[in-house]
Amino acid sequence: MTRRRGAALLALTTVLALAPTAAGAAAEGPEQIVNGTFGTGTAPWWSTGNVTLTLDQGRLCADIPGGTVNPWDAIIGQDDIALVAGETYAYSFTASADPAKVPRALIQLPVDPYTQYYSANPQLDPTGVDHAATFTAPVSLPDAQVAFQLGGSAEPWRFCMDDVSLKGGAEPEVYEPDTGPRVRVNMVGYLPDGPKNATVVTTSTTPLEWLLRDSSGRTVARGSGKPRGTDASSRQNVQTIDFGSYARTGKGYTLTADGETSRPFDITADLYSTLPTDALKFYYTQRSGIEILDSLRPGYGRPAGHVGVAPNQGDVLVPCQPGVCDYSLNVRGGWYDAGDHGKYVVNGGISVHQLMATYERNRSAFTDRQLRIPESGNGVPDVLDEARWEQEFLLSMQVPAGKPLAGMAHHKIHDANWTGLPLLPHLDPQLRELHPPSTAATLNLAATAAQAARLFKPYDPAFAARNLRAARLAWAAAKANPTRYASATDGVGGGSYDDNNVSDEFYWAAAELYLTTGEREYRDFVLASPHHTGDIWRDRGFDWGNTAQLGRLDLATVPNNLPDRARVRRSVVEGADKYLATQRAHPYGMPYDVPDYDWGSNNLVLNNMVVMATAYDLTGTEKYRRAVRESMDYLFGRNALNQSYVTGYGEVASHNQHSRWYAHQLDATLPNPPRGTLAGGPNSSIQDPIAQRLLSGCAPQFCYIDDIESWSTNELTINWNSPLVWVSSFLTDRGGPRCR
Repeated sequence: MTRRRGAALLALTTVLALAPTAAGAAAEGPEQIVNGTFGTGTAPWWSTGNVTLTLDQGRLCADIPGGTVNPWDAIIGQDDIALVAGETYAYSFTASADPAKVPRALIQLPVDPYTQYYSANPQLDPTGVDHAATFTAPVSLPDAQVAFQLGGSAEPWRFCMDDVSLKGGAEPEVYEPDTGPRVRVNMVGYLPDGPKNATVVTTSTTPLEWLLRDSSGRTVARGSGKPRGTDASSRQNVQTIDFGSYARTGKGYTLTADGETSRPFDITADLYSTLPTDALKFYYTQRSGIEILDSLRPGYGRPAGHVGVAPNQGDVLVPCQPGVCDYSLNVRGGWYDAGDHGKYVVNGGISVHQLMATYERNRSAFTDRQLRIPESGNGVPDVLDEARWEQEFLLSMQVPAGKPLAGMAHHKIHDANWTGLPLLPHLDPQLRELHPPSTAATLNLAATAAQAARLFKPYDPAFAARNLRAARLAWAAAKANPTRYASATDGVGGGSYDDNNVSDEFYWAAAELYLTTGEREYRDFVLASPHHTGDIWRDRGFDWGNTAQLGRLDLATVPNNLPDRARVRRSVVEGADKYLATQRAHPYGMPYDVPDYDWGSNNLVLNNMVVMATAYDLTGTEKYRRAVRESMDYLFGRNALNQSYVTGYGEVASHNQHSRWYAHQLDATLPNPPRGTLAGGPNSSIQDPIAQRLLSGCAPQFCYIDDIESWSTNELTINWNSPLVWVSSFLTDRGGPRCR
């Protein structure tokens, strides 16, 4: 989840349906583009030095060189375009590309930070494409810039354009997502012995009749809906349907109510059987520093990224940012955090922890050769091999002995500047830099290394011992430097991941060290921490910046001798009761009910499910397991947008998540994200330009768009897939509660 500052490097796509408002047409403004039909030559259009402008049959054309990396490596533009704040502009042009390409069409600030007021990725072909859309200027500016960014292609190509026009006085266009039938179900399906619920969007305030039909169209159950009024999260009047009494297995069921029929779904006991493995397989294709073998992931093979092979500058000898340190580190490996090439200790920490915690909860569910990764066959469960790939990276980020702040961990490593999309890791030419050590990163290292020490001991005692040494060293360094916070302004080339309250990380690290060693120092710190007895169960859930919950969950489930362990276990159940009440009250059946949805809301939904699932493990009480099962419906289609947020699961599912290498939407030769990839989900803050343009004023559940450029609503990250791994493993576990 990278909070980006480099607006100049982000773009929109306009292949989405836009519906004009019903209001009357406004008076058309004057033409803002000079010589948009090229009847007087090419002036005042300009280009970068590697592009020569010519006229061809009344069009402006140029041969675009191959071998460039970034879109802005070749540009055609026009300056001094006047914009008026609040004015809506109609922008149009005709353009062609031979061979077919996807350039960027921008209207932006002409100087750093190149803020984009309009951006699109038109898909051009040799025959020519007409492009037209509107945008509303957020600022008044006398000298905006129209630019076509044409670089980033390995091969040369020819670009031509004509009839470029920009006029004010246009009617704003309204984006309306296609939400399909008004009956919202879990499109993947339902467990025979589990809850079965749906939500119907309707104007009716009286109970609706519903019919459940099998694949042949035969009615197999019927009943009445329950009016729920207006749901605040979607601003829809809804009713809920409970058809849980029907338990016969089958495929292709549909639910009909209020004249609408849902998308099809199955009722089957193996509903989630492939999900834990798919969610885990995501991590192999996120690996840095290793070739991704097409034989292991057909369609996803690529050369090793950031290993120092040109044009990479590599992660094998990475210097610090200027003035931060006088050494370089080999930090090859680890997982790319999200859709960019950055690697972050605080995000890697919770991610690798949740993978290891999934294994620690139910070791029998994970085997060698399960994931088809290069380490398969080494006698170690594949989930631990995958976790080790990240843990080795976290260890490499520790400041060496004899250097200032020895034992602390560098906060992150990423490119010196933002790169564009698409860009495969091995083609990234940017300088890589270590960023200053932080207390938060150091405590993430201490926590995960302590956890790894106990889990890897049966398989690799030397690696376990190495982790324990690193954990102790990191703990001591964090105590000596308790307030070294990552800067909120350090967000160029990668996310800042700033956090100026690390008391929760201290608690989590102390808990893991105590669970591994049983030593008094760590026990006493745990008992004295305000997080040990405080109410840590946030409505919004836990995440990389709120980690006390990780310590509490492990103290409740991993055997230990804490004097108040019974109270700790009760506190987890109390947290689960809170989320259970939220889930039961929500007309979409989700354990997350806040007035504005967070960045990565889907991962927060899942983490609240982790708490309820843990309560089931602690008590064996069925209501908690049922709540987890029903909450999963939201992610797979029982939501306002009527779509699944997991790639490859459900008839309509997210598949254009923000990524530089799963970039099929921009380059047909590249793949979509792999099956089992979770999208971040609705985000009320809609920070990226495409979300701001299309989703302004959105109800919380509608603040999402499945577009590769919507990095604030549709990113993929390692710490969003990690709770999906945990929860899906729980859902497939037929062995009963694990911690009673």
